[in-house]
Amino acid sequence: MLKLILAVALALPQITRIDDAGCGCDPKRPETMEARPCSLCREAEKQPDDPPIFFLRDANPRKPNRWLALPRAHRDGKTALHDMNPAERTALWTAAIEKARELWGEEWGLAYNGEKVRTQCHMHVHIGRLLKGVETERFVVVKGPAEIPLPEDGAGLWIHPHGKRLHVHLGEHLCETVLLR
Repeated sequence: MLKLILAVALALPQITRIDDAGCGCDPKRPETMEARPCSLCREAEKQPDDPPIFFLRDANPRKPNRWLALPRAHRDGKTALHDMNPAERTALWTAAIEKARELWGEEWGLAYNGEKVRTQCHMHVHIGRLLKGVETERFVVVKGPAEIPLPEDGAGLWIHPHGKRLHVHLGEHLCETVLLR
């Protein structure tokens, strides 16, 4: 019993950190924007209202080849794709794909991590070069950004080109691992 209690006690801070990427961010109260999970919210607040999507190089030094696509709009709390309307999601995917092609030609990939593993409250999409050999048999084929489905149950997704179409891989949480660091 003591081992079980110890295991739970050690795991609890990690579970809290992930599930509580604790977004109390309020741009009207700068002190609420200082926490690490709010760093992308701070960046969004620095951007002009137009264009509605902006890009940042990933600040993680272990991911020098990654970029992020982010909506400028800051919503209350930890945001996700399902908080955006279809037009906003299409604009995000379209802009992210254009940036990915600019950076990586046709070897690009986009990744959106599921809610269980996100550590930032501001919604963002990872842009990078797709690693070779990561293709699985679990994907849907879509013609373009407007057809990219929403992930279910808080899961993430990853996307890459396949000829003139896109493969959208659903049902995973940690998705950015398919991209070159």
